[in-house]
Amino acid sequence: MKIGIIGAGAIAEKMATTLQGMGNEAEAYAIASRDLAKAEAFAARWGFTRAYGSYEAMLDDAQVELVYVATPHSHHYEHVRMCLLKGKHVLCEKSFTANAREAEEVLALAREKKLFLAEAIWTRYLPMSQTLKEVIDSGVIGKPMMLSASLCYPILHKVRNVRPELAGGALLDLGVYTLNFAMMLFGTDIKEVVSTCTKMETGVDVQDSITLVYNDGRMAVLNCSFLTKSDRSGVISGEHGHIIVTNINNPESIKVVNSDYQEVARYTCPPQITGFEYQVRASIEGIRNGWSESPYMPHAETLRVMRMMDALRKEWGVVYPNDNK
Repeated sequence: MKIGIIGAGAIAEKMATTLQGMGNEAEAYAIASRDLAKAEAFAARWGFTRAYGSYEAMLDDAQVELVYVATPHSHHYEHVRMCLLKGKHVLCEKSFTANAREAEEVLALAREKKLFLAEAIWTRYLPMSQTLKEVIDSGVIGKPMMLSASLCYPILHKVRNVRPELAGGALLDLGVYTLNFAMMLFGTDIKEVVSTCTKMETGVDVQDSITLVYNDGRMAVLNCSFLTKSDRSGVISGEHGHIIVTNINNPESIKVVNSDYQEVARYTCPPQITGFEYQVRASIEGIRNGWSESPYMPHAETLRVMRMMDALRKEWGVVYPNDNK
């Protein structure tokens, strides 16, 4: 399947590396940037067949079958909508859009156009995510009642992370992973959300602490930050032990510890190109089956996370220009 990419930044390079390693499964066909020279340099460096100096020009190329949107959160709505109106299937980077209203509109448009559209939150597609669910469901630690997850990187130097007009902030960049981690494992029967954040002078959040309280008494405590580097771990605890996930962003290992604090099982990540290949494969599967969404990240889940992040930002007073359109 011929893949086109909108945006030629760092995340696009990771996708390019992925496509190079996928062989006949997917073809690195086209790259589009607002700067033709940048697109041409990207194409030469990563072996793309075509380079375009505008997104519209690439979308007019009938050979492009699936578009990966790799622009800042603030532009996802515009670029996904553009792709859909041009009749293209889309895999859009997280966070899916700047807010839930935008997400609702493009998801409705995809259904109307009978096109595939999915959020590229890669953790949802990784085999290790399924392994983790299976380990928990086996009952090895008893009923899981407490979950914690932390994802922190000192990345204030990236302009897109600190500007409200680019839908910046730790929540949409990092917190989205912790929320997805909790919802994948504990579900969505949430009774209460308790949270706090610290903000920088631009008005976006830079450190967040979020606690999800479930109707059955379970709790998920989630932290993210642009100021520090954390261990990126996730811990799921039950009465008979706990499970430690090394790197919730791309699990390297899953360790099962019993009530005597002895390791009783360990699962390691299978070989991968970058980890992005699984979301590409899921998109190809969806397109070939005529689906509008992927079972790995259904539209309802994308909307649920977007609405939760909207509510959190409203509570914190973090406002984006897109919110008022």
